[in-house]
Amino acid sequence: MTKLERSFALKISLIMATRMLGLFMIFPIFSVYANNYTSVTPLLIGAAIGAYGLTQAFFQIPFGYLSDKYGRKPLLILGLIIFFMGSVVAATADDIFQVVIGRALQGAGAISAVLMAFLADYISENERPKANAFVGVQIGIAFMLALLLGPVIVYQIGISGLFWTIAALSIVALLVVTTLPHAKPKKQYTLSIENFKRILTPALLRLDFSVFALHLILTSAFIAIPIFLVENNILSIQDNWQIYLPVIILSFLGMVPMIIVATKYQKTKTIFLLAIFLLALSQMLFYQTALNYATFFIILTLFFTAFNALEALLPSLIAKTATSDKRGLAMGFYASSQFLGAFVGGISGGWIYHTLGLNSVFLFTTFIALIWWLIALSMNTEKH
Repeated sequence: MTKLERSFALKISLIMATRMLGLFMIFPIFSVYANNYTSVTPLLIGAAIGAYGLTQAFFQIPFGYLSDKYGRKPLLILGLIIFFMGSVVAATADDIFQVVIGRALQGAGAISAVLMAFLADYISENERPKANAFVGVQIGIAFMLALLLGPVIVYQIGISGLFWTIAALSIVALLVVTTLPHAKPKKQYTLSIENFKRILTPALLRLDFSVFALHLILTSAFIAIPIFLVENNILSIQDNWQIYLPVIILSFLGMVPMIIVATKYQKTKTIFLLAIFLLALSQMLFYQTALNYATFFIILTLFFTAFNALEALLPSLIAKTATSDKRGLAMGFYASSQFLGAFVGGISGGWIYHTLGLNSVFLFTTFIALIWWLIALSMNTEKH
């Protein structure tokens, strides 16, 4: 990449990572600390964790379309202001329902598709896989930092303080947005059936389902994982970093050769299928294995190696497959699928936990991963 492309990719990744850090920090702690609120049930815990996904799924397409029509930067500013408002609502909550509302407002600032389209606008086609992988890595780092920092922040300043921290992060992201160029809007088009058909091709739909399944599995799993850590006396919640930090390092080391093989040697489909298989294997092992520190560590590393590889590969495949004039809209469908997966994962994981028990959550995620693997067999990704 050129110097300007590297600088632009860094700024986009900082905005994405800062916002994702804010969304993800409740993952490792909320199912344990939710009893601090009134009216708590397992289903509402799942709703609070996944509520942002529903509004993200609803607003990604309008945000993506409007960014094609009016430019990327104004929509980024609007989305981050809405995200800030949602963080404040959650920070002042005493009741679990108010947390759900706050998380839904956070999700209404649906800028993921806009950021991905903005990145594709400014990065040359040959360098786009590197840029998307770079952003994917930053999101992965943000997620891992969320796992480390969430428990520490809540232990020090409480769960309300965590949401105030998230609000502050949205201001940081807004400051980075002000440094981005004012891009001209793309060629105008209407939301016609014909235009929808152009971004609902079988190839794009398979990728949309892929990101739906990935984030469904992630959200469902993280209803169960924090509770498993505590109930199996593996670690106290404030000491989670002792397992997540080495997992971060090892999973990224494991991801790098997978990305190299996929991009440099044109083995995208092979690596894609391998990563889904590893994801399914990790969920199966969580379901069947008696957990202690060593087994939990190995399975979690396997899970995040696969997750990070898939998170890095999917955006570049979408950017390559979608036409440039409809890229914002295509990214909107992709991001909607991603966050709809997070919502469905939160709700279904919470319901399964409530009705069938915690361990059954991993049986459900294993089933989803196996269906995804079968669908991915028909993908024609090598040409990308």
